[in-house]
Amino acid sequence: MMEEERIEAIIEAVVRELAPALGRGDSPAATTGSHNAAAHGAEAPAGAGTAAPSAQARVPPVAPAAAPPRAAMPSPRPPAGATAPQGLSIDLEDPMAAASLARPGVAKPADAEGLAALKDTTTARICVGRAGPRPRTRDLLVFQADLAISKDALARKVDPALLSQFGLFTVSTMVTGGREEYLLRPDLGRRLSEEAKRTVTERCAKSPDIQVCVGDGLSARAIEANLAKILPVIQSGCQVAGLSLGTPFYIEGCRVGAMNDIGDLVKPRVLILLIGERPGLGRADAMSAYMGFEPRSGHSDADRDVVCNIYDGGGVNPLEAGAYVIRLAQRMIAARASGVRLRLAEEKA
Repeated sequence: MMEEERIEAIIEAVVRELAPALGRGDSPAATTGSHNAAAHGAEAPAGAGTAAPSAQARVPPVAPAAAPPRAAMPSPRPPAGATAPQGLSIDLEDPMAAASLARPGVAKPADAEGLAALKDTTTARICVGRAGPRPRTRDLLVFQADLAISKDALARKVDPALLSQFGLFTVSTMVTGGREEYLLRPDLGRRLSEEAKRTVTERCAKSPDIQVCVGDGLSARAIEANLAKILPVIQSGCQVAGLSLGTPFYIEGCRVGAMNDIGDLVKPRVLILLIGERPGLGRADAMSAYMGFEPRSGHSDADRDVVCNIYDGGGVNPLEAGAYVIRLAQRMIAARASGVRLRLAEEKA
């Protein structure tokens, strides 16, 4: 009996707590009685008949409490047709725009004019400012964009239409595994393939004063940006200087060391190799002109000269570079030397 009384007391307490939430005026006693009858399966006394169940005696099942409404999440962008408040722009400035790149990022500089003048003297990443110990978002975006430009330059191939424009036939080096092998095996780019040697031997004029070759190097974009400007100047310069010009051609997968194989096959007095330079961050259009007097197997960089950083807008102008290359070729022919030997010969003279 004590256990049953305890259970009834618990049920009565629970019903008393739920009654306000259900909006009912049932008395705890009446409700408890109905629960007791249901719990014990009680029947009416014999002979009393069956009484109709009272409306107040039935307790409906308790419905689970509804979850509180969730707060609406803010939309990541304004709904269609919405307009920004007057005077507020949600568009970001293009970080690669010339005006954005030229603007110093240092907040409240002590000498704003001096800072701007310093930034104009170099293309290096100076005066960019910072956000705490980290780069600002704009500068990080520019860095990532410049890195993408450099990667694209490494993977790109020279437009065949440009090669056709100047009548350049194409040969290959020992690189056969694409750009990945070209980057991992520089030694293969320094040697012409056997097929390339046969093609050069058959199609090129022998022993010219000047032999011009074009190589993709590490930036095909550099060739596309500068070849159309510098090659006509070299060709005209040879005519004016009375120098014979050999048969120009294009080398795919080329390294500077390929000059030695070309020298062995063509035997020019001066070989000029126009080749794409290693791209820097955002600078993928710089070309170099490597030159050597009577190049042959065994020659190294000490036997060569180079005119580097050939590009418009900050480098050596391609037109000027073409004229300088011809003058340098004349000096090589006169001294019968190039590279270190040329410097020593001119110092003695």
